[in-house]
Amino acid sequence: MIVDSLVYLGESLHGPSASADDVLRALDAAGIDRAVAVPARPPGYHLGPANDALAAAAAAHPGRLTGLARVDPQQSDAADALGRALDGGLAGLFLHPWEETFRINAPFVDRVVAVAAERGVPVVIAAGYPWLSEGLQVGDLVGRFPETTFVATNGGQINISGLGQTDVELALTDCPNLSLQTAGVYREDFLELVIARYGRERLLFSSHFPLFDPRLEVKRGQWLHLPDDVKADVLGANAARVFGL
Repeated sequence: MIVDSLVYLGESLHGPSASADDVLRALDAAGIDRAVAVPARPPGYHLGPANDALAAAAAAHPGRLTGLARVDPQQSDAADALGRALDGGLAGLFLHPWEETFRINAPFVDRVVAVAAERGVPVVIAAGYPWLSEGLQVGDLVGRFPETTFVATNGGQINISGLGQTDVELALTDCPNLSLQTAGVYREDFLELVIARYGRERLLFSSHFPLFDPRLEVKRGQWLHLPDDVKADVLGANAARVFGL
């Protein structure tokens, strides 16, 4: 089974939008069995209705879509909003420091992550954005919740080189509860290093559709110079474990 561990669903303020049918067609075209979806940032910036729409789409396609709740931890009701979304059928927490404009290791983020920790659900972080979610900032938050599973997008960084890569490696070393996604990571050697140094369970395939094309992104897992059983973990088994599929 191939699992895309992050796609965006809904109308987007910042880029292309995608309906549930759009996502399913893209999965089928790439030979992907199912996906973990998060709400795109809606033009009206009301995340509650976007979470509700995602929950409805996941319920309508239970074998193919799993949803994560998106909240803005700066909002005073963010913890309650996350609780309602989890009660409504969503399976984890998604935080996007760049689009919501907050620092991922700011103290107020803890109050929403604490809800995820109490519920035993994973937290996915849009990572690698300058000043807001760089590798060591992500590691700082993750280290405060050692019993919670975290996943960082973009291989934990945007540039995939220099000190940014070193910072991600330090975060992975310090935080065994942190894993990375593959979308947009053009350096195959970095993906292979993550597995060789930190373990085969620390890397999850993702496409970030509709921002990227799943037909290309799935190749990042398939082209790894690793045994087939390890590639199978990256392409599906790791996501199935993390998100309880």
